Amino acid sequence: MYCEAPPCTVKMLRVLHIVEGTSVDGPGLRTSIYLAGCSHHCPGCHNPASWDTRGGEDRTLDELMQVIAYNEAPVTLSGGDPLQQPGGVRALIHRIKSELGYNVWCYTGYTWEQIVNDPKLLDVVKELDVLVDGPFLMAERDITLRFRGSRNQRLINVPRTLATGVLTLWQ
Repeated sequence: MYCEAPPCTVKMLRVLHIVEGTSVDGPGLRTSIYLAGCSHHCPGCHNPASWDTRGGEDRTLDELMQVIAYNEAPVTLSGGDPLQQPGGVRALIHRIKSELGYNVWCYTGYTWEQIVNDPKLLDVVKELDVLVDGPFLMAERDITLRFRGSRNQRLINVPRTLATGVLTLWQ
């Protein structure tokens, strides 16, 4: 289900796992929420169990907000592909930003170019701080990269990119 504008009627997300206090999914200690469902099926994916849309369990946005608030830390959405649960993800991002003011990162297998050409996906990411875009490509794998697995993936500064219209990388 997709929401046109907050408040959203989607109140649940399919969640595989929540990692509290992780430092691998963005700068500092973060709360990482791994969502179920991914149709990209990248060869060499570090989390192929996340592809199944029926994996994990349903969690309400209120439950997720309680965990996030308890940890008092920035948030990373990963998966699976969070953009494949657009209504709930958009609502969660909006609540994190408006109620807690926390920094939010999101990993997706879609490229920025695909996202900006799809109004529904663009609407989901517009409140993010950083979007890590693009599929994992085994031929581009590089374990020395910070916060991503392959060289084709970019860490996009979403507010700056939207404000200027020029793709700007996070530094």
